[in-house]
Amino acid sequence: MNGQDVAGLPHGLIVSCQAYPGEPMQVASIMAAIAQAAVLGGAVGIRAQGLADIHAVREAVSVPVVGLVKVGTDGVFITPTVADCLEVTAAGADIVALDGTTRPRPDRSSVRDCVDAIHEHGRLVLADCGSEQDAEHSLAAGADFVATTLSGYTPARPKTKGPDFELLELLIALADVPVIAEGRVRTPADAVRCLELGAHAVVVGTAITHPTSITRRFVQEIAQSSSR
Repeated sequence: MNGQDVAGLPHGLIVSCQAYPGEPMQVASIMAAIAQAAVLGGAVGIRAQGLADIHAVREAVSVPVVGLVKVGTDGVFITPTVADCLEVTAAGADIVALDGTTRPRPDRSSVRDCVDAIHEHGRLVLADCGSEQDAEHSLAAGADFVATTLSGYTPARPKTKGPDFELLELLIALADVPVIAEGRVRTPADAVRCLELGAHAVVVGTAITHPTSITRRFVQEIAQSSSR
């Protein structure tokens, strides 16, 4: 898939197919099957985490695959190093998602170093941002997309109950590249609102692909109803 095809990703839904560590679904073939099911439902792209999952998903679907790796849990941990970026491209990602914040990276590289390495291999870059300043930083580094993914997960902005619509609007006004809405998109209404505001596409993960969370929400609602 060439860059022009990916950059032309239609307004629509990107489904994030990721399992949390230690869960029964943390198997590449399972994530690939979930990705196939999402595409059958109309997803225009898949976001996958982990080299094995990226490879399996790339083999299973024909839509663009946004790939990343998570290394650790603190600071910059989304595709944090140049080496990580290159491994994600080698695994088959069409777009590499990486931390686009201004925070120091573990290999002392810059966002530009990562972007350049990815571009040299003919892939595109989606910068996960937590603030307007992060987006400015990533755009200056040459990112092809910016996303609201890290809103509320860095000290830059408070964590909103739902999507950070304010940050989304700020990035849309700022960026001359497609802006992706991601983070706490829990309902179809949330997704529609993101697109109405001008998002190029919207990423939904937990609300679609995490049975444990979906089940827990039902159980909690039932318990609350029973206690009334």
